Amino acid sequence: MSLRQYEYALAIAEEGSVTAAAERLRVAQPSISQQIRALEQELGVTLFGRTPQGLVPTVTGRAFLKEAEIAVSASRRARAAARAESGDLAGELVVAAQMGLGSRQLPVALGALRRRYPALAVTLFEESDPADVERMARQGRLDLALVNAAPQRCGFEEHRLGVEPYVAIFGGGHPLLAAATLTLADLAGEPWIRFTRGSVLEDLVSGALREAGVTVTTVARASQIVTAVRLAAEGVGITIVPAAAVPPGCEDHARTLEPPLSQPVIAAVRQHAGPAETALLDLLRQQHWHDA
Repeated sequence: MSLRQYEYALAIAEEGSVTAAAERLRVAQPSISQQIRALEQELGVTLFGRTPQGLVPTVTGRAFLKEAEIAVSASRRARAAARAESGDLAGELVVAAQMGLGSRQLPVALGALRRRYPALAVTLFEESDPADVERMARQGRLDLALVNAAPQRCGFEEHRLGVEPYVAIFGGGHPLLAAATLTLADLAGEPWIRFTRGSVLEDLVSGALREAGVTVTTVARASQIVTAVRLAAEGVGITIVPAAAVPPGCEDHARTLEPPLSQPVIAAVRQHAGPAETALLDLLRQQHWHDA
């Protein structure tokens, strides 16, 4: 088996066909087909099944691809580390951000990183479920995560950046906009726009409401922060979101909460971090964070 075969198998799984995988990798289609057949013969298994929608991994294939992705990621990091020694940082940096965290700071840091190292590619995942971040970490697919708690037992080091405060969003002309700050009790009786059940945002808001003894009426649920803010700004209901995630043009619809509702912002970096992760961490530390 070879890393090239792993890369071919992963490309087929992502693209759904040998033809599309060959085009993406700029390799002749017969070469990929031959390598996959040789790989299946060596393993004594069938990695892909043919369906009307294209090639899909078999049960055995999915198990194999998980390990293949770890091996390819490790190889990528090794190449990046070697090139970094010569001052030419390249390869791919995989970053995950818990939805709503660092919405303003992370893009600035990533932009500075790309300008400094134009040969470095960045893959960014915005996740609403911390279990997804932890799964990526356990699979060895993740280099750095922006979270409120580092993935457990995954060998990641925590670097506290600050806290992310939350604000309430109202429709234009809402009477509560006359106040500079509000308590959760002030929001009782209002129609609410909530988030997808099981998401970090929904768990945080639900927990805060329970602790404050506030019962609310849910009129809508959103999976994205921008959608929730836009709905609230149009008067569909009120919502609570991270302050940094309020999109431009909606700042006048936001009011701070007292006592403050917030969560920590942590950069979780894999152990034995390479130069790319270290550079991004340094850039994140240079951004403005509340209570840093």
